[in-house]
Amino acid sequence: MSDAATYTAFWLYKAQPSWRRKIESWIGDSHDAHDEFTSVLGKYGDDVSLRGAYSTAGYRHDVDMILWLVSQDPDAIQKLAVDLKRTSIGQSLDMRYNYLGTAGSSQYDRTHGPAFMKGEAPKNFLSVYPFSKIPEWFLLPFEERREMMKFHGELGNEFPTILTNTVNSFGIQDQEFIVALEDDDPAVLVKMVQRLREAEVRKYTLIDTPIFLGRRKDLTDVLKDLS
Repeated sequence: MSDAATYTAFWLYKAQPSWRRKIESWIGDSHDAHDEFTSVLGKYGDDVSLRGAYSTAGYRHDVDMILWLVSQDPDAIQKLAVDLKRTSIGQSLDMRYNYLGTAGSSQYDRTHGPAFMKGEAPKNFLSVYPFSKIPEWFLLPFEERREMMKFHGELGNEFPTILTNTVNSFGIQDQEFIVALEDDDPAVLVKMVQRLREAEVRKYTLIDTPIFLGRRKDLTDVLKDLS
C-alpha cells in the first residue's frame, strides 16, 4: 500500500434555493441535518481524510462550500460522494466543480511536493484552481523547462508562509494540474501570484481559472453558512 497513489479531490458545492426554503420551514433547527452530513464523512475517516472544509460565502457567487479530501482509494472517494448526496443537505447541493488529481514530487525538483503530503497543517485560507500549459511547453527540452521552473520556484520562495500544493490530473480530467495555495492572509496570496507573473514560464500557461477562495472553518460552521 506504500506505493499506492495518493488522490486528492476538491468538491465545490452550491446550495439550491430549496435548501434555504427547507431551513425556513423547519420548526426546529438544522442540527440533525448537519449531524447527518458530518456523520457520513466520519464513517469514511479511515479511507478518506478531510484536509479542510471551506466557506466561500461572500467570495464567489457560484460556489458556497469546498471540501478538500485526500485518499489512496479512488473508489472510497466515489462512494463518499454518493453517500453525501443522499443526505438531507446533500440532496439540496449541486456539485458545481470537481477537481481530482494524484500527488507526487515535482519532475523538475524531486525535493518539492505538495505541502499536505509533508504533514503541513492547513492554513486558514485556500485558493484553488485548474491549471494547464500550452502544448509547446512539453515540446521544449527538459533542461530548459527545468531552468524556468527553478526561477519560478525562487520567486515563490519569497513568500515562505504560503503552502503550495500542485497535483496532477493528466488523462483523468480536463486540466493537467490542480493548484492549491494556502495561507492565513489572502493578501499574501495576491502578492505571490502577482510576483509569479514575472516568470518567463508564465507565457506557457493555457488556463489558470476559475479561481476559488475559501475560508477554512469547522464543517458544522461551513454548513451553517449555506443557510
